Amino acid sequence: MRANRNVANLHVADVDTAKGFCADHLGLRTEKFNMGWVAGYTSPETGANIHLVTRDATSSADSAVSVLTEDVDSAYAEAQELGFTWSRASEGRSPARASRVRGRPR
Repeated sequence: MRANRNVANLHVADVDTAKGFCADHLGLRTEKFNMGWVAGYTSPETGANIHLVTRDATSSADSAVSVLTEDVDSAYAEAQELGFTWSRASEGRSPARASRVRGRPR
């Protein structure tokens, strides 16, 4: 698999409350997306980024990293072969689709 970008997921109680920390303290002032339970922030100066994540109601486990790749289907198959499980909750975003690695090898 070729990852185009990996983004750390910071677990927070409330995305809207925590975004001030990203903007004011970390300098990640540009909101790339906000789906309510997950939002992405980046620095216009450095390109540094982070995702703020609350509890994902569609999954039994929380993610630690978001992996962006051009070929999510191949990445998903490879992860399964290696014994990892993935949540594909953020699929469909252009140009790359996001998936989140969960768990440990089986």
